Amino acid sequence: MASSAPHTRHMPSRPPAVASAAPELAELVAPQLRAVDELFARELTSDLPNVNELVTHVGKFRGKMLRPMLVLLSGLAAGETTASLTDNHVTLATVVEMVHMATLVHDDILDGAEVRRKGATINHLHGNEAAVLLGDYLISHAYHLCSSIGGDTGQKASRLIAHTTNIVCEGELTQNYNRRNWKLDEKTYYLIIYRKTAALTEVCCRLGAMFATSRHEYVDALAAYGKLVGMAFQIVDDILDICGQQKTVGKSLGTDIEKGKLTLPLIHFLKNAAPQHRELLIELLESQEHDRISHVKQLVAPSASITFAKNEAERLISDAVAALSILPNSPARQALVEAAHFVTARNR
Repeated sequence: MASSAPHTRHMPSRPPAVASAAPELAELVAPQLRAVDELFARELTSDLPNVNELVTHVGKFRGKMLRPMLVLLSGLAAGETTASLTDNHVTLATVVEMVHMATLVHDDILDGAEVRRKGATINHLHGNEAAVLLGDYLISHAYHLCSSIGGDTGQKASRLIAHTTNIVCEGELTQNYNRRNWKLDEKTYYLIIYRKTAALTEVCCRLGAMFATSRHEYVDALAAYGKLVGMAFQIVDDILDICGQQKTVGKSLGTDIEKGKLTLPLIHFLKNAAPQHRELLIELLESQEHDRISHVKQLVAPSASITFAKNEAERLISDAVAALSILPNSPARQALVEAAHFVTARNR
């Protein structure tokens, strides 16, 4: 299940950060989350110290462990007993965490971000070239690890992971294509956030369920839940990019504004604000003044567009919780409900 590379250096083991924010969410799968931590470190260990240094640093970006939790909790919710979770669930949870970490490393390059989890990003410390290669290293190890799951189900899982990674790349490419497109509409925005963010949370839940039950209606319900939670998660991220405090959120903020990427609050503002305010926002977005980001925040943060975006995130979470109604009532199902509400309550 793990790489045969010499274990010359391990990433520090630590309890999942989600436990500090919502202990009940992680408690049900605490042993499996510890196993994910160990497998993540073991699989990525290299016999080259310079590689281990980068991997150790990127390990500090692992905070919420949301995606591994979704795999594990979905397996429990679909299978109803702790026996439903197997070594394959731990492997899959580790794989999706590697894919997620790779996307974070590459996102920081695209956004020119300098801070992630209150620490320096890889690109800021070591340059874009090292960050690109490290992201590729994480992705290649994810595929290597996923291929250790045998049988037809394992092959299906590998294809699902690969397909989802393709979708994520398509989402990023579409967002990049639409930079400085001040006419971007909500439909295209939702397409982007599904592909770049929600496709991965969707497959987390689908895989967790798929390896715990043969009931397709449970698998589909959990996949729908994962998709909706992922979209809400991204909307909240986009709100925090405008309204959050960097010391609380723990990463570079204002990067969407800096790169000319319209998010839901900005799209709504441009569509509904008074003409003079709309013109002012476009002028600020096109400006090269160093303080334009703070001016955009001052304009949009107190507006009804933030409330609109929050309501949209809450609507998605409500739909996500409703999707779980088909599942048997269980602690795992309740934990998924609480995880959904945690997404919109978070401030980082």
